Amino acid sequence: MNNLPHEGTPLAARPLTRAVLEIDEYAAGLGWDRPARLFALVNTERLRTEEPELAGQLGLDEQNEGAQAAALTPVEQDEIPADVPLDEFLATIAWPDAVDGCAVTVERLMLPPSAEAAVPADLDGEALTRWVAEHPERQEVRMTVAVLRDGERESALRLREKDSPTEVLTGPELVPGLAEALGATFAE
Repeated sequence: MNNLPHEGTPLAARPLTRAVLEIDEYAAGLGWDRPARLFALVNTERLRTEEPELAGQLGLDEQNEGAQAAALTPVEQDEIPADVPLDEFLATIAWPDAVDGCAVTVERLMLPPSAEAAVPADLDGEALTRWVAEHPERQEVRMTVAVLRDGERESALRLREKDSPTEVLTGPELVPGLAEALGATFAE
């Protein structure tokens, strides 16, 4: 598990938005062409109280607080297996009660709506992936999606061609399918 740095996190109104932007900035610092990453989101104050040793290891102890800490602390989990589709992997996860939410960051190719209309109907699986990868209008995007136990959602999208913190698009419904898959990891 790795903690993400709190310095340089863009200001945002909601704690979940701040956490998503913090994860996006962390992923941006690692560069492109990276595997998907999974994060637990935990209440920072509860982490300090209930797990002071872990909080200290993550740099969240009172001595290192400096500026006001974020309400949610993203904690990176073990690597997502590359040989398992993301939706299948997410279906195997059940979070302990101490986890308030979760997030994933993943890179994908996307097409503009005009190109989506031109997708041949007989393509699926590898053939469709190859067709999209070869399309001249394709764009690489990094998606960071997070959900809380109560169903609150947030997403951040960053295009590779506009790789700048000021060009990150945020909103709760940008990647609804992935948000639903993450939300299902909290199903009772």
